[in-house]
Amino acid sequence: MPNQKNYEYGYKLAYELAGQQLAKVDGIEQQCLKSGARYLVIDSQQLIIVEYLNQSYQITLPDVEISLVDSGEEVSIRDKILILHYLTQAKGSPLASEVIAYKQLPEGSNYFPTFYKRAIKPLIDHFGGQPHRLIDAAKELGGYKVDYGDVAVTISAFSRVPITLILWRGDEEFPPEGSILFDATVSDYLSTEDINVLCEIITWKLVKFLREGSNRSSES
Repeated sequence: MPNQKNYEYGYKLAYELAGQQLAKVDGIEQQCLKSGARYLVIDSQQLIIVEYLNQSYQITLPDVEISLVDSGEEVSIRDKILILHYLTQAKGSPLASEVIAYKQLPEGSNYFPTFYKRAIKPLIDHFGGQPHRLIDAAKELGGYKVDYGDVAVTISAFSRVPITLILWRGDEEFPPEGSILFDATVSDYLSTEDINVLCEIITWKLVKFLREGSNRSSES
């Protein structure tokens, strides 16, 4: 891929900038409260614990090192960037319990074709034929069934960022379709660009769980 190095450089730069931004935050304890994260001091070591996609992540300060709690698995740079952006951008707004569509986000109408291609279409392609399988896959991310469309689940990507994924089965006249909805406060926690990346990550994690479940079924 000719642009791979550019992507890697872009992610590395974004991660460094996000780390610098977190290091500059005045009142880190208050900022953690706004995001629902936990701030701890253990043996003079400052730690932040963030829940992200049903796993606990630890941020060590002042170095801004991010790792999984109780796991040696490496954290991807995209996940690290999202975690830092969420922490630094969190406004502490209470959930509105009112959902909005992607096109209602800032610049959402402009970015929607890309968002659909990267986050919604893979969801439809892999789950559209058997939408009920989305429920079991979502449980791996702490998701639960909700009442939208034919099948829908809500996943708490972060403690203040619920994401709702919806599928319609389709019929002889219409193909399967899908959508992703957000709490009306989502832009108080993540930029539209971050939401794009987050939803793409969620979709492909769900596809991975679907495939793993199919493999287990075929082996048994």
